[in-house]
Amino acid sequence: QLEKVKNDLEMVLLTVRSKNKQLEEDLKREQQWYEEQKQILDALSKTEEEANTQAEQLSTKREFDEVKNKILKLKTYKKELLTALGEFLDEHFPHPEKGENAKNKNSSAKPAVELITLKEILEILINKLMSTPHEPYITIKESFWPPYIELLLRYGIALRHPEDPNRLRLQAFHT
Repeated sequence: QLEKVKNDLEMVLLTVRSKNKQLEEDLKREQQWYEEQKQILDALSKTEEEANTQAEQLSTKREFDEVKNKILKLKTYKKELLTALGEFLDEHFPHPEKGENAKNKNSSAKPAVELITLKEILEILINKLMSTPHEPYITIKESFWPPYIELLLRYGIALRHPEDPNRLRLQAFHT
């Protein structure tokens, strides 16, 4: 029986030694990995310092001119886009009263309120969003032609206020 206990203990001892050996190998691998990560971190720190030094050495005048040129290009591009949008809207979405007058020439009664174009509605929405982004809703007025409001809502360009259906805002496409 002592012989059996001795054999069992030797087996346990071999298992423990094997496990220790495996753990030592794992420790060596982890230490090697740690050293490699340390070297990478040091290299990145040096690269960052060099980049910061180079950034400080660059001429602020040149950077300012580059930013100024970019801003001018963006403003020009914005004007071109707004002009193209305006032409598109004028061509495809004319003033509501012009279209109605062409259809109803016999009607001599003037509408109670002068309707505004889709372009003007979009301008109001954009200006409201830009001036007060925290409160971008506008109140729908009688001068807004209902089919244009419906068009903006149906195609997801504008959204109604969740609590007040008479208020409208431009969809935030940038988020």
